[in-house]
Amino acid sequence: MILTVKNMNTLLECNTIIKKYSDFYALNEVSLTLERGRIVGLLGPNGSGKTTLLKLINGLLVPDSGSITIAGFTPGTESKKIISYLPERTYLAEWMTVKETIQFFQDFYADFDSSKAYDMLSRLQIDSKKRLKAMSKGTKEKVQLILVMSRKADLYCLDEPIGGVDPASRDYILNTIISNYNENATVLISTHLIADIENVLDEVIFIKDGKITLHSPVDEVRTKEGKSIDSLFREVFKC
Repeated sequence: MILTVKNMNTLLECNTIIKKYSDFYALNEVSLTLERGRIVGLLGPNGSGKTTLLKLINGLLVPDSGSITIAGFTPGTESKKIISYLPERTYLAEWMTVKETIQFFQDFYADFDSSKAYDMLSRLQIDSKKRLKAMSKGTKEKVQLILVMSRKADLYCLDEPIGGVDPASRDYILNTIISNYNENATVLISTHLIADIENVLDEVIFIKDGKITLHSPVDEVRTKEGKSIDSLFREVFKC
């Protein structure tokens, strides 16, 4: 169901977005509405358009046509104040200590909560005095996720937040995600590890070849299809 912008609960609206490179459509007439207070899985195979969509929402790319609004703002300075974005690749400077990255985020984002960041670091036994270059890939990803989830944002866009993390830490990280956003915020998670996250999802979006093929509440999908989201995904995308 497509909601109108007059609905005060609407957080994100994408209207017939097209993004193409030469003759290749990364996104092809994508329309999407997300309400506040939801955890949404953005699921699809590699090259389906997940990362492109997240970059468009975050203003890192511009659509060739169509429109995007986040809480009434088009992607830009104002929208970036209320979106917390975790990209697929680490972007933090290797020479920085974890403490310095926290200070950087605190200086840059008015909604950043350093006490929350230090609490999560402690729970994951990450030394804030350690430099990023001395850490494993998985630990760097944990640090980056902690920084992202320590903001009091309206929309969290997480691109593969548990992709490089060991299985033992995934439950904690998922609990961190669901316990660190408020009822007026929404979390949009792109991942291929569906079995690990489907129990925390309120809604699911399937995207294939730049088109959204399914957007529905998780409970409705399970009832209608009689199977898990992971099983349906494997069937639809022949994994």
